[in-house]
Amino acid sequence: MNTKVSTLAEPEAHLPAPIEPAPLEKVPLHDRILQLETRLATLEKAQIELQGDLPDNRVSLVVFSGDLDKVLASFVIATGAAAVGMEVSMFFTFWGLSVLKKGRRFRGKRLLEKAFTLLTPGGSQSLGLSQRNFGGIGAQLMRKMMHGKGIASLEELIKMARDFGVRFVACQMSMDELGITQDELLDRVEVGGVATFLGDAARSKAALFI
Repeated sequence: MNTKVSTLAEPEAHLPAPIEPAPLEKVPLHDRILQLETRLATLEKAQIELQGDLPDNRVSLVVFSGDLDKVLASFVIATGAAAVGMEVSMFFTFWGLSVLKKGRRFRGKRLLEKAFTLLTPGGSQSLGLSQRNFGGIGAQLMRKMMHGKGIASLEELIKMARDFGVRFVACQMSMDELGITQDELLDRVEVGGVATFLGDAARSKAALFI
């Protein structure tokens, strides 16, 4: 009986013969340049679209509080951000509007509006502390301590913020509710609604509520 033994040197008949790779096609230089330019344009378009989805170098703040310590914190953040080149907008609403007042005005207001005018601070100098105010004594002591340590006052920070180009926006709804007119506010203060703030906040790296 004849037996055929296959060895490694003898490939079995059922295995396909190896296929030689086809030679690479030579692409003309002009066509290659066109391909590279097309890819580059695609990458640039994708980069532009990606940049459109990234936030701007911007910070938005809502100043809701009318307390001296909290307002100080908001202006320290605002001026610090502006100092490093960020765009900053501050949206003052409800009790935060007291920061922007020039003083108290009663003429032409209804009874409830006069009451709110009397009960709320007439400007940044009249703000009290959120804690341990003691009828305004605490705020005076804090201001004295800040002055003794060479720390900028709230009024100096407000001026600094304006010099840096920080955007001040007063809430129209809060002004109407509290009976505050635009001529009671500091010069160069914009008046806007929540859409104004949201428009800034949507493009910001950070949005803070103080």
